[in-house]
Amino acid sequence: MKWITRENVKVDRVACPWLIKKFVDKDAEFHFVPADKVQTEAARLKAIPYDVPNVELGHQGKECSFDAIVKKYGLEKDHALVLLARIVNGADTDNSLHHQPEGPGLNAIAEGFRHLGFKDDHAINSAEWIVYDALYAYCKELITKGKPHGAYAA
Repeated sequence: MKWITRENVKVDRVACPWLIKKFVDKDAEFHFVPADKVQTEAARLKAIPYDVPNVELGHQGKECSFDAIVKKYGLEKDHALVLLARIVNGADTDNSLHHQPEGPGLNAIAEGFRHLGFKDDHAINSAEWIVYDALYAYCKELITKGKPHGAYAA
């Protein structure tokens, strides 16, 4: 399937392609276009839009697009992904939903990737996915330790 979102990726627009490719659609093809072209290009390419206003896989209230994808594709049974969603949400929003302590750190890392001179959004995604692999491993370890809300949760 084809998937489409806004260009100039940061947290959610890197985390979502990682999630989609690993857990939803191993053959996913991603397109990054100017914000005002997403709907037109989605129709032309027959692509699924995400992380843009007024789409099913976008922000809903205080939830981010990563949250929407986890829910839409029934990934909640993977407790490590649920914890990772809390972290991504904390990095991509004002962090008022879960107050996830790891969120600001992920936001700083994502911002740093934007300043490393990658040629385009595909290159940033390719480089940054290792961060999400590591965070998912971190979350899996916390789940085995009985900490479904993170290392710092009461």
